[in-house]
Amino acid sequence: MSDDTTQTQEVKAKRTAKNSVFLDLFQDKKNLLKLYKTLHPEDTDVTEDALDIVTIDNVLTDNLYNDLGIMVGNNRLLLLLEAQSSWTVNILIRILLYLAQSYHEYFERTSQSLYKSTKVKMPKPELYIIYTGNRGRKPDTISLSKEFFDGADIDVEVKAKVIYESETEDIINQYIIFCKVFDEQRKLYGMTEQTVRETIRICKDRNILKEYLMNREMEVVTIMMSLFDDEQIMKTYWKDMENTLTDKIAHDKDRETAERLIKKGKMSLEDIADCVPALSFDELKEIETEVMQLA
Repeated sequence: MSDDTTQTQEVKAKRTAKNSVFLDLFQDKKNLLKLYKTLHPEDTDVTEDALDIVTIDNVLTDNLYNDLGIMVGNNRLLLLLEAQSSWTVNILIRILLYLAQSYHEYFERTSQSLYKSTKVKMPKPELYIIYTGNRGRKPDTISLSKEFFDGADIDVEVKAKVIYESETEDIINQYIIFCKVFDEQRKLYGMTEQTVRETIRICKDRNILKEYLMNREMEVVTIMMSLFDDEQIMKTYWKDMENTLTDKIAHDKDRETAERLIKKGKMSLEDIADCVPALSFDELKEIETEVMQLA
């Protein structure tokens, strides 16, 4: 593949990819129904028409996490949050905020007022986390009270069921395996298109999300290449923040050193400048003025 072709694909990925594979997979009502029946196999009468996606945009501070909200008729609100391979109990806070926003939009959508005496009708929430990393000794359920308040009886509680890899062949487990294959390939080939292509090839061979990957292979490649871009941007941002903080700490220490030397009055500003070369002479004069004003 030529460099020009590679650059074109990267540009296309940046411009067109808006959803993760997780969200893209369940945009298809057929897959959404499979997901729901995995969670509620007893509900044999439910149809695709009864399911609606109510995913909220821009609830999170970044796009590396993917949230899927599902309404089942008017009675049940499912919230599935993908934790990817990074375990964090902070996801409970995200669930709480997501749930509040979901209900806010639901009441607006159904024209129900919270300021009238009539009790509003609201769907029952079900909260899930799909964890794609290794389970280890992680719990089946996590709760706000236990994780943040040592199990105290708090006035606002959030509990979420955690779904891990299992021996089943349902669509949720296939998605988890897909993520693990992807992580394995990224260790081998880095953040490259080869990683994406190999992930798709291996999963199709193993009958993991095979139909979805065969029908939407190009879209999946585009989405995942964009996720690489987003992840790299976030890493660069945090690295810049870390460097900025380090520079600030060093600068503050130099100012403190210069201030102490000026207060002692035993050295000229020229000599102090030799001791703290990171500070300009103008800044030293500014510090000297501040010291003299406080004297």
